[in-house]
Amino acid sequence: MNATDRTPADLLRSALAADPARPLVTFYDDATGERVELSVATFANWVAKTANLLQDDLAAEPGDRLALLLPAHWQTAVWLLACSSVGVVAEVDGDPGAAGLVVAGPDRLDEARACSGERVALALRPLGGRFPQPPEGFADYAVEVPGQGDRFAPYAPVDPTAPALSVGGLELTGAQLVGRARADAAGHGLGSGSRLLSGLSYGTWEGLSAGLFAPLAADASVVLCRNADRLSAEGLAARQESERVTVTAL
Repeated sequence: MNATDRTPADLLRSALAADPARPLVTFYDDATGERVELSVATFANWVAKTANLLQDDLAAEPGDRLALLLPAHWQTAVWLLACSSVGVVAEVDGDPGAAGLVVAGPDRLDEARACSGERVALALRPLGGRFPQPPEGFADYAVEVPGQGDRFAPYAPVDPTAPALSVGGLELTGAQLVGRARADAAGHGLGSGSRLLSGLSYGTWEGLSAGLFAPLAADASVVLCRNADRLSAEGLAARQESERVTVTAL
């Protein structure tokens, strides 16, 4: 963690410089049995590709607002950091009718059609798979992102004092987000090498912090569990042990 980091994208750059090979996000979906582990380098590559898609193909600019209609998922985490990289305001569960862009999962496509701007759909299939049949009126993220560049440079510097995230009625600038994430990391007792298991929704700041931002701010990692309510107590204990979890947020 670098004391000069003032945006989530800054935090990711510092993590990449410090130890690109360490795990950053380990994702479970307990409805499907999926498990994906992304190192800092792999996660940062997805973020760079997604940021290039946002900036170039979708013509997003700093200050644009993107309605993010996705669950707690590793690809949602990628979109949050891509928005920060470009300077786009990520509105978690935002109103697609009032947003310039929308990114939606397979169960929220009808809702997302209210957006008159660019629309991107995610199948949320294992290994980032595409839709069997592309949804009409949407770009399929899994089709569009692989060909994007592996390095990203914003056309305009991202202002850390500009709005960066809106969730649950709370709007934060990049600098405020980083400050809160650092405070939450301290509250959880996170440090380098810590492993936080989160089963919280991404629909609140608490869920976003535990499920991404606080571990990122502390050189820690997150075990992000979707549908964790399907786990038995024994299953949770086994996961905590196998993933070397040091902190749990459910």
